[in-house]
Amino acid sequence: MLSDSVKTLQQKLFRGAEDTNGSDIQQTDSRDPGLTIQIPKAELVAPLVPKLPPKTSKAISGDLKTEEYGSIKNYKQRLSEALGVDYHGVEKYRLLQDENRERHWKRWGPYLSDRQWATVREDYSDNGDAWSHFPHEHSRSRAYRWGEDGIGGISDSHQRLCFSLSLWNEQDSILKERLFGVTGHQGNHGEDVKEIYYYLDSTPTHSYMKFLYKYPQRSYPYEELVNENVHRDRNVEEYELLDTNVFDDDRYWDVFMEYAKDEDDPDNVYIRITSYNRGPDPATLHIIPQLWFRNTWSWPAHKPPMPSLSAATTNGDISYIKVKHPEMGGNFLCCLPSPPPMGPDGEFVGDEDAVIKPDLLFTENNTNFRRLYGGTNQSVYVKDAFHDHIIPSHRPQRERSDSQGTDGSSTPLPAVSTPTRDAPLGELSFVSPEKCGTKSAAHYVFRDVPGRGGCAVVRLKLTPLSPNRDRSLEDEGAFDDVVEERRQEANEFYNSLLFGPISDDLKQVMRQALGGMLWTKQFYYFVQKEWIEGDPAQPPPPPGRQHIRNKHWRHMHIEDILSMPDKWEYPFFAAWDTAFHCIPLAVVDPVFAKKQLDILTREWYMKPDGQIPAYEWNFSDVNPPVHAWATFRVFKIERKLTGREDMPFLERVFQKLLLNFTWWVNRKDSGGNNVFEGGFLGLDNIGIFNRSEPLPTGGNLRQADGTAWMAFYCLNMLNIALELAKHNAVYEDIASKFFEHFIFIADAMTYRSGEHESSLWNEEDGMYYDAIEFGPGNSVQLPVRSLVSLIPLYATLVLEPAVINRFPGFKKRMEWFIDNRPEISGRNMANMRAGGRGERRLLALASKERLVRILEKMLDEDEFFSEYGIRSLSKLHKEKPWGMQVNGDWHEVGYWPGESHSGMFGGNSNWRGPIWLAVNFLLIESLQRFYQYYGDELQVECPTGSGDYMNLVEVAEEIQHRIIHIFGRDVEGKRATNGGNVRLDQDPHFRDYVSFYEFFHGDTGRGLGASHQTGWTGLVAYHILQSGVSCRLPKTPRTPRSLVNHYFDETIDSQSEHGGDAQSLYSAISALELYTLGDISPDAL
Repeated sequence: MLSDSVKTLQQKLFRGAEDTNGSDIQQTDSRDPGLTIQIPKAELVAPLVPKLPPKTSKAISGDLKTEEYGSIKNYKQRLSEALGVDYHGVEKYRLLQDENRERHWKRWGPYLSDRQWATVREDYSDNGDAWSHFPHEHSRSRAYRWGEDGIGGISDSHQRLCFSLSLWNEQDSILKERLFGVTGHQGNHGEDVKEIYYYLDSTPTHSYMKFLYKYPQRSYPYEELVNENVHRDRNVEEYELLDTNVFDDDRYWDVFMEYAKDEDDPDNVYIRITSYNRGPDPATLHIIPQLWFRNTWSWPAHKPPMPSLSAATTNGDISYIKVKHPEMGGNFLCCLPSPPPMGPDGEFVGDEDAVIKPDLLFTENNTNFRRLYGGTNQSVYVKDAFHDHIIPSHRPQRERSDSQGTDGSSTPLPAVSTPTRDAPLGELSFVSPEKCGTKSAAHYVFRDVPGRGGCAVVRLKLTPLSPNRDRSLEDEGAFDDVVEERRQEANEFYNSLLFGPISDDLKQVMRQALGGMLWTKQFYYFVQKEWIEGDPAQPPPPPGRQHIRNKHWRHMHIEDILSMPDKWEYPFFAAWDTAFHCIPLAVVDPVFAKKQLDILTREWYMKPDGQIPAYEWNFSDVNPPVHAWATFRVFKIERKLTGREDMPFLERVFQKLLLNFTWWVNRKDSGGNNVFEGGFLGLDNIGIFNRSEPLPTGGNLRQADGTAWMAFYCLNMLNIALELAKHNAVYEDIASKFFEHFIFIADAMTYRSGEHESSLWNEEDGMYYDAIEFGPGNSVQLPVRSLVSLIPLYATLVLEPAVINRFPGFKKRMEWFIDNRPEISGRNMANMRAGGRGERRLLALASKERLVRILEKMLDEDEFFSEYGIRSLSKLHKEKPWGMQVNGDWHEVGYWPGESHSGMFGGNSNWRGPIWLAVNFLLIESLQRFYQYYGDELQVECPTGSGDYMNLVEVAEEIQHRIIHIFGRDVEGKRATNGGNVRLDQDPHFRDYVSFYEFFHGDTGRGLGASHQTGWTGLVAYHILQSGVSCRLPKTPRTPRSLVNHYFDETIDSQSEHGGDAQSLYSAISALELYTLGDISPDAL
């Protein structure tokens, strides 16, 4: 039996601990170390019996530990006393240390990809079919060239050394060491991961991280998932892992991974893996954490100095792996012995004094050419050795001619004999008997772990310190103290972001969203010259390959930690996604957010002509120009948080964006008339035709959204120029140039062809539409009510009287233009002559009359206004699709609220009805800016036909609340994003975890597309911070109320973003909000 003191210590360390901030936060599920936020339930639920990860009997008892260490204060207390009034939290102190290069806190982080196989970088085919060239069934046997992947893994910032989880349930034919999913060819809506996992928590420095993987105890249904999805058409929902029977009777493992760094040493990483048997019966689990080097030696003509991993043992009989790398120095992975499994009653299985020691395994991270191609291996031991060593059925057999891969794939395996060069089959050693190599694993076996909450725990430590002198290896209590202290510091950090009372449920959503964004960092490596020419030590790639994609990006040399949209479905950067990522990232780590924006404009990314790369499938594709907006937004968020103005960052990026703006003008305005084509502009299938290809009708597409995006770009460049002009008068002239360019672009919304004039505005419908121009005087509008019609609202800027008066040259030029060019300044845009609230001036494409008419449709619940945000296509097109016949083919746009029915752009995204958070975010900000000008004078009906009138900031808040309702629990305990799945909504081991999908069903809010895209979907955290205080529960009526004062202070001039020097850094309540986000409305920023 466990002593009471040990149980007390475990209770303190793992569950229900009183938060040191005084908030007495408890876990919802007391049988695992889950999140630290209490979630309100729809009905009272009896608390689960506390169940804690066990310790070996060597652990210091609670009484002894208290006696020996009781007088020692924790790091938070010591740091607080040392810094005094300058203390703003442990994590913020670490961020400052990292920024000042005093400690490299971000050296280790979650930089492994979730999928490296089937990426463009690993594709050396002659046809560009990345999905087929490097399939999942090759990934365990074939060395990667450009990166590594794993489950819940970490690496150093150059990805030289990698660590991740692998598991075996004694049923699968392969180890579970990476996430599986269907490819773009196999999925009925394109590629899709078929696993259940959650990024639960992370601090910005990754001093604490938490990950959950749900591993079935039955054989993983690889073949079933592929076959079922292949045979479904696009009109049917995808077949998911929960649709199979592998989770029936709760026969699965909850495997939690926690990482914690030492309080003052970022290179000491504590790793705790806690696995819970959720099934009814005892079960066996193999936990096999792996440590390996990225293969850097198989590609150059001359092999570089080799790194090595080898086994050793401490004086206390603790096994560890010695790490030697020519560029890293020495490290050690200490693999602590584990206690036996513990039942839900707190009793050990078997002898409580027994320990489970790992078997250290070693091989080389080299391709198994023999298994894949029947060739000769370059080393005796190869990448897939652990599969062969642990799983007998995976071992090669003579004359084997299986028709299927071992993971159920349809790729045949050639006949093989042995993975070694000469050893007879009966004498095989699949792993190195010398216990050395470039890939290693610690093999723990936990047999008969009791059901219904029995658990097994593995503790490891990655450290540069000698294991023989590390006391935490002998004392699991001290080890767990470190993990607990980092978790408490994470609590402190996230609590510091809150401004006002927010429900516990929304706190959890916010924290998981931000934690997911921090987990979704990835080491991205790509050198175009080496990639397109091939490697000297490898066979040359097919000659035609260099003409398939990205051949014009010869300057590219990327080796950075980048924010990914989704590390499985989109394990590559996407330029406009990155811009949106940086908004919530700036809330938690402004330095990282700034670097993401800065780096995309550097010479090793941006082409010499100014084009910013889009994404690896086609760097030359065109994304909407949102970089300037994101740059200034991040600049202002950091200013609000810290009081610092990073002018060098703002100026550096602005200078590069001048090149990019020029590229847009030169390349995407073919007629030189300020009407921009742009192509698909990130909206995939939104048009009736593929907008990245020549029109089947002939003629030129005049894009309302392309032109509006450029107007938006102009205004943001104008805004930045005015900010820079406060410090350098040269930028005042540049601001005037962008003002004039905006006027000309606005005027081009009515475009000319010779003597003829056509407009993108439809007066009868009160909407903007694309148009096809066939020739002078011959054009036709495409009356599709979509985001194309709403994007012109983005182009909105309010100029404060303080800024106009501060820059007399700019003021004079602006007034001259208004007075002398009325034919241009007086149409297609708001009236610049009239002063608004506080004598402000408005620059906008939409006049007051057009704004009201657009909002009438946008806020109509039978058109754009869903219970969960603004749809990408009007619901009007459900009953009234619009189409046209071209060359005998019918082209049509109809309302598809869920997945795409079309294969356009791979069919894995849909802009014909679903809700996308990124474009909603810009609409919300536009309404807030319009309110700055119109104030309470302009009221619109919201929703249309309801009789309830709101000013525009209330409308913006209503949209925010509806977006938040996608993720928050309703009165019945359901989350819209779960799509009505009872297990996800009600099961105590699922209901507290949230998936952040790529986009959401236009009618139900169900999550669609990439399931872990905390990239731009992480914007919901920003919405919660901004308006979560006033957010009602989903599916409850809105209570009309007056404008809340946390949005805008009436003394606007004192907090103008271009106001006087003395007050330009702060909002009206900045003294109270410094180091807390507080009011983050456009006025306050």
